[in-house]
Amino acid sequence: MDRLIVVLATGFYSGKIPFAPGTWGSAFALIPWYFCRGLSLANYLIVLGALFVVGFLTAGSAEKIFDKPDPGSIVIDEIMGMFVALTLAPNHPVAWLLGFILFRIFDVWKPFPVSWLDTHLHGGIGIMMDDVMAGIYALICLQLIWLVIGRFF
Repeated sequence: MDRLIVVLATGFYSGKIPFAPGTWGSAFALIPWYFCRGLSLANYLIVLGALFVVGFLTAGSAEKIFDKPDPGSIVIDEIMGMFVALTLAPNHPVAWLLGFILFRIFDVWKPFPVSWLDTHLHGGIGIMMDDVMAGIYALICLQLIWLVIGRFF
């Protein structure tokens, strides 16, 4: 069971890539997201909910397996954040790349309340929630930016 938890929590080991595991995990998220992008909003929200529950459970368990608080190799939170950021994303590769970049900016920069969630919540919920909030910021920015520049693409 520990092996399955580690596989899921590390984004099929994308989080084990030594340099910038969060970026690799975010990039990996584009693969399953690509196959979910055509879902109805209701079904997409169900996927988001299921991903959050799986992330909450596996991140908290993997943290105990690794015996380290919020290790960088746990990237299921980045996967969740990318799914949030790309909710209702326009069907264009430029929009997907922009969503990826925006999410990484907010995940690294950690503006309030992302930073507060990162430092005040612990365990599975803490691992997941700061990336959910970073994803919400990226989602809002992507939609606003696309509203302005989308006509050029």
